[in-house]
Amino acid sequence: MRLDRQILAIALPAIVTNITTPLLGLMDVAITGHLGRAEYIAAIAVGGNIFNMLYWIFSFLRSGTSGLTAQAYGAGDTQAFSRVFFRSLVVAVALGAAILLCQRPVVEIFVKWMDVTGDTALFTRQYFEILVWGAPAFLCTYSISGWFIGMQDSRSAMWMSLAINVINMAASLLLVIVFDMKIEGVAAGTLIAQWSGLAIGAVLVAKRYTLSRVKFSDLMERNEFGRFFRVSRDLFLRTVCLVAVTLWFTRVGASQGTVMLAANTLLMQFFLFFSYFTDGFAYAGEALAGRYIGEKNGERFRAAVSRLMMWGLGVALLFVAIYGFGGTLFLRLLSDDAGVVAVAADFRWWIVLMPLTGFAAFVYDGVFVGATEARHLLGSMIVSAAIFFGTYLLLFPRMGNHGLWIAFLLYLLARGVYLAIQCRRLVAFHAKNV
Repeated sequence: MRLDRQILAIALPAIVTNITTPLLGLMDVAITGHLGRAEYIAAIAVGGNIFNMLYWIFSFLRSGTSGLTAQAYGAGDTQAFSRVFFRSLVVAVALGAAILLCQRPVVEIFVKWMDVTGDTALFTRQYFEILVWGAPAFLCTYSISGWFIGMQDSRSAMWMSLAINVINMAASLLLVIVFDMKIEGVAAGTLIAQWSGLAIGAVLVAKRYTLSRVKFSDLMERNEFGRFFRVSRDLFLRTVCLVAVTLWFTRVGASQGTVMLAANTLLMQFFLFFSYFTDGFAYAGEALAGRYIGEKNGERFRAAVSRLMMWGLGVALLFVAIYGFGGTLFLRLLSDDAGVVAVAADFRWWIVLMPLTGFAAFVYDGVFVGATEARHLLGSMIVSAAIFFGTYLLLFPRMGNHGLWIAFLLYLLARGVYLAIQCRRLVAFHAKNV
């Protein structure tokens, strides 16, 4: 029971964070929708995708920081988790500065790649050129969120995320409605929210924790920085593979026409909603796996993995029931286009199966992040991506969109199976090294 309470204490605030985070982009779209031009909405959609893709690639800042912090926390090493905190921030600032320096070619590459022209391209550039100045702040909040989770404190990460959303809403509405700004006001409002979120995160750290003084030379210490780099490198490459699968899935949907693309987009919302919940238990895995490895408590580590998998299976079965009985209803809530809903309904049973094929991948991801065994995460992604593309090439010509969804489910299942095999070895290793 105590272990279950620890899991839920981390997972539930993380789930709230996951659900509310997309509101940042949704609020921009909602406000822009009242500016009177479709080009504004399109520009926000394109600009949002640019930043989502850009920041997704650097998500290793959050996950890499959480695992290293959790192990230092478990070991009771204040100096170590202080060094992780400041080292991650230094890397985040450096990456943010690199994005600022490369902002012009970055936006041009994305605008051309997304085939955006006319006023939409103009407004996209305006939106990007303002909001890009939030890159250092956004990446630093990645680092701080990961550090909070490693410290077994997902509540602070939740409060920081909620504050960003509230400030974004207030600032954007003020600039657009009161000061009559257009897309510049939407971008500036989000920019204000990002820097405010960083400030709030810093205040939470200062109020709740006592960090040791750290010299810059300590942050660059060869062994520790090398470990941080290796973990971050493997997580970065893993994310590249994940992005490749996601982009190909979207591309194949688009190649089948507008209706099929829309249908797949609706169905993918079911996957995203499920992931918001399961990721909460993945975060709990990051925190607890790292903590017990840091404590050199192999038995508690084994117990945590077992209970996390039970919670993950429970969530998966709940979503199977929800999607099985209410899938068509949810499709109608997502769209009033009868044609798109009808096409999507033909594929909804793959969504019903998705939680069972995918939950293990999410939970084990968290465990391996906490264990800082990122090479296994990269290995699982390489193998599962190969299975995805191989299955797609085999089945899509024969089965069309059904073949695409089978490839996606096998990709999720392969990630979970690969990591399950590696996790047995990981648990056995830490059981011997207590």
